[in-house]
Amino acid sequence: MDLNRNRIKKILLLTIGAFCYASAISLFLDPNSLSPGGVSGISIILHQVTGIETGTLLLLFNIPILVAGAWKFGLKFIFSTVYCTVLASLLMNVLSSFGAVTADPFLAALAGGGLTALGLGLVFKNGGITGGFDIIVKFLRLKYPHMKTGSLFLVADSMVVLLSAIIFRDVDVALYAALVVFINSFLLDVVLYGRDGAKFIYIISDKSKEIASRLLQELEIGVTYIHAEGAYSGKDKKVIMCVLRKHLYHKAEEIIKQEDPQAFLIITSATEIYGEGYKSIFSEKL
Repeated sequence: MDLNRNRIKKILLLTIGAFCYASAISLFLDPNSLSPGGVSGISIILHQVTGIETGTLLLLFNIPILVAGAWKFGLKFIFSTVYCTVLASLLMNVLSSFGAVTADPFLAALAGGGLTALGLGLVFKNGGITGGFDIIVKFLRLKYPHMKTGSLFLVADSMVVLLSAIIFRDVDVALYAALVVFINSFLLDVVLYGRDGAKFIYIISDKSKEIASRLLQELEIGVTYIHAEGAYSGKDKKVIMCVLRKHLYHKAEEIIKQEDPQAFLIITSATEIYGEGYKSIFSEKL
């Protein structure tokens, strides 16, 4: 029962993701000649030049890429990918009949970039791909796992935006398209990885026990002691190491000030965190 429920939920989220992606293209970007990059961007450019529907072009471009994806990632992967690719392409053709939601290129860029990121994020997180550069990016992630998905999209999409500037001979349109790419890149990482932005803190204090106790009880965050020795004093010390989300940092700072105004702090940013309360290290790299 749970297995069937999970499958239904997965298919539903893939469908919503494909719909958001298709809506971004057909209702905001394509009618305003904004090419956001990727195969969809190339399809938009060719649609403006040839008149062939964008969804149809997108599907044709994706056939050889899907074959390569099936060979590399297997049939389980390709089922979700074919479903999302075909559905998104069909929805683009259907939704294009409604015309542009807005004729303002700035608003179209904002809405289109946001919807694209949301759609791709939902599809990626549920094991699917909308085809095109998505599969190419997945290939690149295998070779360069340290690079984030949004960053790889940014590089690939920028090339298509440059191409649109050359073909349309309109710098304004290209700049708005570039805005779509940046919005999509930023929001896609947020959707996929979450707002991992957190503070990584070392606390050196003679009242480490009191500070650690309050951090554990009041903020409910993990705290680790690192046993150290002062090089000058030769005294044993317990250095507190902890990671906490940004919105909790000011509370932690107040606790430290109250317990030991002379405490020595080392504070840095943590961009990716794995473990309880954060991401699972066993989850698939997207």
